[in-house]
Amino acid sequence: MSDHGGLDGPKKHIDEATGTETMGHEWDGIQELNTPLPAWWLYTFYACIAFAVGYVIMYPAIPGIHEGSHGTQGWTSRGAWAQEMSAANLAKKPVLDAIAATSIEDLPKNPDLMAKAVAGGKAAFKVNCVPCHGSGAAGSIGYPNLNDDDWLWGGTLTDIQTTLTHGIRFPGDEQTRTSLMPSFGATGILTGAQVSDVASYVRSFSGLEPKSDATTRGAAIFAANCVACHGPEGKGGRAVGAPNLTDKIWLYGSEKAQVEGSITNAHAGVMPAWGGRLDPVTIKMLAAYVHSLGGGEAFAAQPAAPPAGATNGQP
Repeated sequence: MSDHGGLDGPKKHIDEATGTETMGHEWDGIQELNTPLPAWWLYTFYACIAFAVGYVIMYPAIPGIHEGSHGTQGWTSRGAWAQEMSAANLAKKPVLDAIAATSIEDLPKNPDLMAKAVAGGKAAFKVNCVPCHGSGAAGSIGYPNLNDDDWLWGGTLTDIQTTLTHGIRFPGDEQTRTSLMPSFGATGILTGAQVSDVASYVRSFSGLEPKSDATTRGAAIFAANCVACHGPEGKGGRAVGAPNLTDKIWLYGSEKAQVEGSITNAHAGVMPAWGGRLDPVTIKMLAAYVHSLGGGEAFAAQPAAPPAGATNGQP
């Protein structure tokens, strides 16, 4: 059957199997059926085109080198976000003002306000502190667990607020918490054998090693080099940020090799001084949240002044 007619143009070719007109294309004996799209689909497609054109005109849609199109409505997602944040801050303002007007020592006297401060601190913790201390504030090697009651610098609301505000060994803050333990092994103050002996002695404080010749030798080394900061019984001192070596809480690990590593190359972790990054109310709420995690102290311990000539230390 021919697809070509005379002067009237090509004849319609009807597929015998389906009764549908073909498009007139043929390839290796295969022809394309002329099956138009449903009218509803076409109308929907045209409606989508019309909607897209209207959207481009009314809203930001076309990118540019420096900025995109603004649209006739003047709406932006950034502007909508700013409005929502402004409304949220306005709603929170009375509570934030009340927290700002209340000293941190007096917060616990107002349970409702304290609960709101803790809630606000929890939100701030997720944004600023989770990367180091973890989502549950349990910390890890080198990052303190904030759920326990072991504090280098004190666990009262005031102590925590001070630590948050000024940080730990943070450059540029003159009031930052600072402690310095010598790298006894790296600087040659102690030999490798002496480091091993004093590590055994330190581990014996918390029952990790039994008494032995090594701990006896280590006791003499400890008395000559470590007592000034950690005390004769190894209980540390907050005045110099020296850890209590008699508990079972270890910031850098309790294995023999880990303790030897701390003595050989003293650690000097840094925590930001949040006073330069967060407003005072946020810091106060953060302190309330950390204090509420389980280890917060009601009253500050009165640390004894370090002996004359002592250096700050931290294992």
